[in-house]
Amino acid sequence: MVDDFKGRGGSPWGSPPGGGNGSGRGPAPPNIEEIIRNIQKTINRFMPGKGAKGGKPLFLGLIILLIIWAASGLYRVLPDEQGVVLRFGKFVNTTQPGLNYHFPYPVETALTPKVTKVNRMDIGFRSGSDSGFSSAGIADVPEESLMLTGDENIVNIDFSVFWVIKDAGHFLFKIQDPATTVKAAAETAMREVIAKSKLQSILTEGRSKIENETQDIAQGLLDEYESGIQITQVQTQ
Repeated sequence: MVDDFKGRGGSPWGSPPGGGNGSGRGPAPPNIEEIIRNIQKTINRFMPGKGAKGGKPLFLGLIILLIIWAASGLYRVLPDEQGVVLRFGKFVNTTQPGLNYHFPYPVETALTPKVTKVNRMDIGFRSGSDSGFSSAGIADVPEESLMLTGDENIVNIDFSVFWVIKDAGHFLFKIQDPATTVKAAAETAMREVIAKSKLQSILTEGRSKIENETQDIAQGLLDEYESGIQITQVQTQ
């Protein structure tokens, strides 16, 4: 039995695999360098380099397009404007005059409404341009102008409200009809002030006080609505 084991290579388990060369190393492991070279060749087909004709121009073209797309997010807000940034159509924030940046379309867009323009709302009357009369004509609107004083007299109050945009984001997205909102707030405020005032004061020295109080009350209402509107003046006629 001993001789039989020796005849098989001196081992009770016989000769190790590896063929008849007697090396005993088994099959050769895969060539790692060759695998890496094959992977590099595959990548070079899609990337600029010596391994792919026309790959470099395509890659550079994509880079240029990406730069142009990224640069499209630059926008300028003029001194009389305020920037409003929308992300997928929803308000994000406001920006101040100067050069600004937002994520390019279609992620974000920017609006630049003018905020220094002074707007006017007439209450209790309509001027010629609004009423269709001649330039000198004025139409009375009694349902707006007739008010009850604190001493139970009826007085006719015509007045104008001047306003600007304070916060463009709120102005564009918090209220649906700015003119109607200003009119409602100003008329409510004036009626409240007149209801606390006596007729004699309204017709004489109390005019300036009425204008200031009306402006303060109306501004408070507009701020509660988050309207983004700033009243600059209330002027009685």
